Amino acid sequence: MHLLRGAVRTYAWGSRTAIADFTGRPSPTPHPEAELWFGAHPGDPAYLQGEAGEVSLLEALRADPAGQLGAAVVDRFGETLPFLVKVLAADEPLSLQAHPSAQQAAEGYDREERLGIPVSAPMRNYRDRSHKPELLVALDRFEALAGFRPVARTVDLMRALGVPELDPFVNLLHGQSEPDGLRALFTTWITAPQPDLDVLVPAVLDGAIDYIRAGQTEFEAEVKTVLELGERYPGDAGVLAAMLLNRITLSPGEGIYLPAGNLHAYLHGVGVEVMANSDNVLRGGLTPKHVDVPELLRVLDFTPTPDLVLRPETAREGIEFEYRTPAPEFAVSVLRLDGDNVGHELDAPSPHDGPQVLVCTEGCAEVRAKGGDVLTLPRGAAGWVTADDGPIQLLAAVPTTVFRVTVGI
Repeated sequence: MHLLRGAVRTYAWGSRTAIADFTGRPSPTPHPEAELWFGAHPGDPAYLQGEAGEVSLLEALRADPAGQLGAAVVDRFGETLPFLVKVLAADEPLSLQAHPSAQQAAEGYDREERLGIPVSAPMRNYRDRSHKPELLVALDRFEALAGFRPVARTVDLMRALGVPELDPFVNLLHGQSEPDGLRALFTTWITAPQPDLDVLVPAVLDGAIDYIRAGQTEFEAEVKTVLELGERYPGDAGVLAAMLLNRITLSPGEGIYLPAGNLHAYLHGVGVEVMANSDNVLRGGLTPKHVDVPELLRVLDFTPTPDLVLRPETAREGIEFEYRTPAPEFAVSVLRLDGDNVGHELDAPSPHDGPQVLVCTEGCAEVRAKGGDVLTLPRGAAGWVTADDGPIQLLAAVPTTVFRVTVGI
């Protein structure tokens, strides 16, 4: 076992306080810190800390894949860690985006390789051949847009704004299946000429202001989000697209699972995010970065997905609270030591085959491997447990929460 030093990613939408406070560093920081990566992604691997110094987790895996990952994981996924763990802190909205399926990612990567587009190029869509299913679990109140809302509710929202300019677009949603109507409307908006957007977006924002001033509350969260996005991204088609998506609020401990093709944007909050070890993103607006409209439309799933469908099934057994998803690359659970469990050494339920990444989000845990090695994880610290180190035992003197990520079934 080793402590993991995560890699901090600085993006403009990040926080100057959240990740620094989480890891016990001085804040505010000079630059916004958006993500803290605990994994072996080539773009920013974490480092194993030991008496002899630090070594990249990526290099450790290359030197001894079977010892670090276990033979079963190497057989399934090759000599790479199949998942990436992040602590994400959003002070501002992220871009509107979706991720490809495994087949779409492989085809897109191979196509861009044949075209000779460098992997690091801003115009590159596919930086690897993997899909990117992801689970986000809130550490505090977390706000997001995710999944196309059932059409009837979207029509109610658009009509509630009282904007005549929206009437033709409401009509696009009728007379065909819900996915076809959503595809037609989204495509119309995202491909609209800028002069048209410069008329429609301000009209929608005026309607949103009138809605709030009138004291209406049914769509208050959705309307306030449209206003916030319109202020940050004037004339952006993504402001209109936000009206089509579920507006979701997560309380601490609640999660959402986003499969391939799900259009989403994280808005605000801090959470633990776990995904397949990929960096493939297709953007759809609310960003100055590259937006490839034809490729995004090829990837998107326009099937309406109610908010509750995005919530993963959960189960608790003993000290383990599990978030169940269909992703084969990862399995995520929370180990909670509270009440009568405080002060007692407890066996953690045996995970699936492979290594474990542990992230302490509350309290302080003492982790003991089967060989007797002991690792202390205070809040904000992470640990790497090799396949040979498990099963583990935990001891905490105060109420403690540890996220555990292993390989999925």
